Amino acid sequence: MIPLMKNAFLNEYETKQALAEFIMKAPRLSMDNKCYVFEKEFAAFQGRNDSVLFNSGGSANLAMLQALKNIGRLKNGDKIGFSALTWSTNVMPIIQLGMEPVAVDCDPKTLNVMSHILNERLNSTDLQALFITNALGFTGDLDRIKQICDERGIVLIEDNCESLGTALHTGKAGNFSIASSFSFFVAHHMSTIEGGMVCTDDTELAQMLRIVRANGWDRNLTAVQQLKWRKNFNIQSEFDAKYTFYDLGYNLRPTEITGFIGLYQLKFIEENIAKRENNYMMLEAILRDNPDLIQLDHTHLKRLSSFAYPILCRTPKLRDKYIFQFSGAGIEIRPMIAGNIQNQPFYKKYVHNTFDLPGTDFIHNCGFYCGNYPELSESDLETLSSCLRKR
Repeated sequence: MIPLMKNAFLNEYETKQALAEFIMKAPRLSMDNKCYVFEKEFAAFQGRNDSVLFNSGGSANLAMLQALKNIGRLKNGDKIGFSALTWSTNVMPIIQLGMEPVAVDCDPKTLNVMSHILNERLNSTDLQALFITNALGFTGDLDRIKQICDERGIVLIEDNCESLGTALHTGKAGNFSIASSFSFFVAHHMSTIEGGMVCTDDTELAQMLRIVRANGWDRNLTAVQQLKWRKNFNIQSEFDAKYTFYDLGYNLRPTEITGFIGLYQLKFIEENIAKRENNYMMLEAILRDNPDLIQLDHTHLKRLSSFAYPILCRTPKLRDKYIFQFSGAGIEIRPMIAGNIQNQPFYKKYVHNTFDLPGTDFIHNCGFYCGNYPELSESDLETLSSCLRKR
């Protein structure tokens, strides 16, 4: 069988051995220095001023929206646009935090929201924010989307959990927004078992993210930042500050295990991304000759950091055929993320304003994906290739 992911980590034995040694020697395993160093090194890799580490990518999404509410950039009742082809943790926090989700259709050619689709939604619906999902290693025309959001005063947020390393000619995916989330769950570009990150260049937001992450208190701020908060709220002593809670928060903290593995896996990230891109291009050359399948457009991308290998068929009947073909060859497959999220049970229960989403429906009805990762062997790639050929 060819699973979605063969190993929890790249260079798994070496990583596990190093982790075991670290655990035996570490003075503490709750959030500490390894987490702080990982935040700094990940921010440097991504090219942003600050990174805040969380216990999952889903927590990172929740914290971004909560932090933006806490600092007054968003409020109850705001309409938050989101990519209709997405994951539950992009939409549930919008509902949970008292805002209104507004689905924005995705283009089958790129699997993502494109600027012309966003403009169509804005013709009928005002948005206060757009929470865009960079799906499966691909993105929309983020530079143009950012320009639209800037012109209209829309807060742009990116979920870049599936597109770590992807770059447009105008910058890296995850760097077009006020903040972007990343996931380090198993089967993502890099794994810390569980874990997530938010990257931002906004100092005020970064401070609030750290407050939101740790129950609403200031323990993980710098001494200068702590002094500011304590002065603003007339906190007179370090003793009182220990249990002072400044705003709404949660316990979303990672552990030192997360920080250690993240630092260790970051050493291999360039190799990881390059291999995924090479695999994708090789398989794309096979798919290009099959008229049953649609070649995705990534001409606007400078680098394609493939999260998985998406297969988009021309009809639902053809999708059934290729699902049978892949499954019969022992290849583990999945739907295109959550498909049209409006069809999900939770969405129908809590959201009553829905939209026609022809592009997302097409992706939902005609697409699926299989794994793409550095450990795929030549034999694995040949099996995948054979399933992509027209029979």
